[in-house]
Amino acid sequence: MIELLILYVILKRDYTMYAIQKRIEENFAPFTKPSFGALKPALRRLEEKGALTTRKMMSDGGKLSVFYEISRNGINELKKLLLEDLSDNPLQFLSNARVKLACCDCLDCDERKRLFFIIKSRAMQFKNYAQNILTDEYKQINFYQKVILDNTVCEYSNFISIIEGLEKDNARNS
Repeated sequence: MIELLILYVILKRDYTMYAIQKRIEENFAPFTKPSFGALKPALRRLEEKGALTTRKMMSDGGKLSVFYEISRNGINELKKLLLEDLSDNPLQFLSNARVKLACCDCLDCDERKRLFFIIKSRAMQFKNYAQNILTDEYKQINFYQKVILDNTVCEYSNFISIIEGLEKDNARNS
């Protein structure tokens, strides 16, 4: 997910590693907060793939700064990352799906339609799974588990409603 965030941030403007981290925090803090320890190797991987390029400049204070710029290959990589399958782990799914939805403005209408379908299908799968546990009379769940499962069903229902709203907006703009 860090590679997706990096590519999305530098899609609009070239940044230094420090500025990339700040832009990710500003835009995605509710979902993730990458450290420099995670950012640096991700930038190196993206550079090795040809997804980004670097240029070095001297700052006003005489310090060498490295700026990262997305390449045409990087734009394709960003779209690939946005459209790849999401995790089967419900905890990872929700946070990753939110990030992907927040970045989907760089996709065309058909690509967004596909992304919405992928995310909505998986969200419905997780919602149905939670509902099945709640309604299975043979499952022995306690009061606290029931409250949390009820909340999970509501959370997925709300998330699915958001996606349906995005689908309608996308259809209007296509």
